[in-house]
Amino acid sequence: MTRAQAEVGAAVDVPGLPRDDDGPVFAEPWQAQAFAMALALHQRGLFTWGEWTATLADEIKRAQAAGDSDNGDSYYQHWLATLERLVAEKGVASADTLHRTRDAWDRAADRTPHGAPIVLQPEDFAG
Repeated sequence: MTRAQAEVGAAVDVPGLPRDDDGPVFAEPWQAQAFAMALALHQRGLFTWGEWTATLADEIKRAQAAGDSDNGDSYYQHWLATLERLVAEKGVASADTLHRTRDAWDRAADRTPHGAPIVLQPEDFAG
């Protein structure tokens, strides 16, 4: 079995992940974007797959300890937490910067009509 086949097999085994006849699919666009960011950062050498899998496993364990039902519906929340953690640990962006950006995004999304592109403005970062 190749590594790619093993990775696909592992994803298929996660309960609760949406899937079609070909296998797992993304339930929300942000999930696909988080997936793509992880691949891009790995390809640029920010982290190894070993670092990724260890950090993802740790994030899942943390969530379970905090009461996550671990039924698969929060999988990409763990994926995003892993991304944020590795970016902060590697010094690409501080945890504070990540939180400020997430809050700015939330403010911009709140004022954006459904279906329109979300555009960040300087005032979104003012808090």
